[in-house]
Amino acid sequence: MGADVGIGDTAYGLGAGLFFIGYFLFEVPSNLLLDKFGARKWFTRILLTWGLITMAMALIQGPKSFYLLRFLLGVAEAGFFPGVLYLITQWYPVRHRGKIMGMFVLSQPIAMMIAGPLAGLLLGMDGIANLHGWQWLFVAVGLPAVLLALPTFLWLPDNIDKVKWLSIEQKQWLKNELVKDEAEYDQTRHANPLHALKDKRVLLLALYYLPVTLSIYGLNLWLPTIIKQFGGGSDIQIGFLSSIPYIFGIIGLLIIPRSTDRLNDRYGHLSFLYALGACAMFLSGWLNSPVMQLAALAVVAFCLFSSTAVFWTLPGRFLTGASAAAGIALINSVGNLGGYVGPFGIGLLKEYTGNMAAGLYFLSIVMLFGLILTYIVYAKLERQKTQTVNIQKPL
Repeated sequence: MGADVGIGDTAYGLGAGLFFIGYFLFEVPSNLLLDKFGARKWFTRILLTWGLITMAMALIQGPKSFYLLRFLLGVAEAGFFPGVLYLITQWYPVRHRGKIMGMFVLSQPIAMMIAGPLAGLLLGMDGIANLHGWQWLFVAVGLPAVLLALPTFLWLPDNIDKVKWLSIEQKQWLKNELVKDEAEYDQTRHANPLHALKDKRVLLLALYYLPVTLSIYGLNLWLPTIIKQFGGGSDIQIGFLSSIPYIFGIIGLLIIPRSTDRLNDRYGHLSFLYALGACAMFLSGWLNSPVMQLAALAVVAFCLFSSTAVFWTLPGRFLTGASAAAGIALINSVGNLGGYVGPFGIGLLKEYTGNMAAGLYFLSIVMLFGLILTYIVYAKLERQKTQTVNIQKPL
């Protein structure tokens, strides 16, 4: 694509990152509109606009149109990921959310695993119907979202009361469990949901989310380039090799979130994942063996996707209702600015050094920063809360 329309590494990184600017600006409004209009209508809108704009990416003519469509793509998608997270807090008790978050986030590495080989095959369609392979890629990615819009509108329930497959007794039991969580975890329901945007706990978690998003998006956008640089091969071969780390991401999501529920330990798991991920990221740039580099990237994927699922169990422990919608959206939007810094920073380092190692070292440092933040978040959110509860207990 870059050669066809005149987009260099830095321009590609900038355009890819502009997605997250649009995402950032419209994330909170989108989640509040979700709370107002309901999941059925709002997710239908997201699928339609996102799918159509993705397909329009096949029509880009140069950097300017690339920048514009990437920004609009962020606007269209804003609210989808935090919207699903918000719905999970409205449907599942706290003690089950690690497993449920893991099941939801599982869709990411599965999609990325399929995307690698599929992208290779689609890029191989270059010249068919006078279209480049990358144009076929955008059409193939956007079309399923458009097709799923109608089933979403017809079958997605807005809330527990509108579910047809639960009895009245089951619905009431589920509501009671959520009310118990609200009392047990001292969850906050702000009179004005926008007040959640000023909650210090929300702002701290937004900062805490930066390292994982910066690392995931930076690695995801540049993974084919990294593999091509240390291994070479055709587009199809690179696509299949790119899917290997995501297999380990899937394994991590099947193990770690369930472990956090069973042991009721979020922060210990997060500390382990950040520490291991930082070491593996460093080794992926330092090692000379392509096989060992790919193995290190597989460990990185295991850690990054698992930490994402575990992280998203934290906001629902102290936010509920529309406050959760606003707070989760802010955390996701601020954290996803890492999606701008990561791709752009790696592209810049690649142009400056001529290889990907510097970018991988940069991401290793970012994950170490996440490890430090784990202890800060624990001290501010959990330990402080425990001390408060102990003080309030009668002697």
